[in-house]
Amino acid sequence: MAEVLFWLYLTNAVLMIVHEMDSVYWKEWDLFGLPGGVAGFLRIHLPLLFLGLYGLVLVFQRTLAGLIFSLVISLAGFFGFGIHTYFIRKGRTEFTTPISQFVLLAMLIASLAQAAVTIYLLRG
Repeated sequence: MAEVLFWLYLTNAVLMIVHEMDSVYWKEWDLFGLPGGVAGFLRIHLPLLFLGLYGLVLVFQRTLAGLIFSLVISLAGFFGFGIHTYFIRKGRTEFTTPISQFVLLAMLIASLAQAAVTIYLLRG
């Protein structure tokens, strides 16, 4: 089951990275009112991407810290899907293209599967 978690984590991480690429197109910093424009957005993402990918290494090594990182990544996927759905329902037009919607939905599905496997491994 640990190998399944590795591939789910990798899949979810790739989806989140693609979403963040899409976020640059949509100027997500404006959507969330973040200062610094694209430079600030990139500065925030450097450590986040490093930590997210480091978590994949820890999952590969089958450590408890890897399972914790996996839960955090799963929660980030739930949050990403939820907050963008909220903004879309409020009338915002960002992230309404078919590919943006596909990535968000795929993140939700991957996050659900990843969380389920992570919790299974934590309990076992």
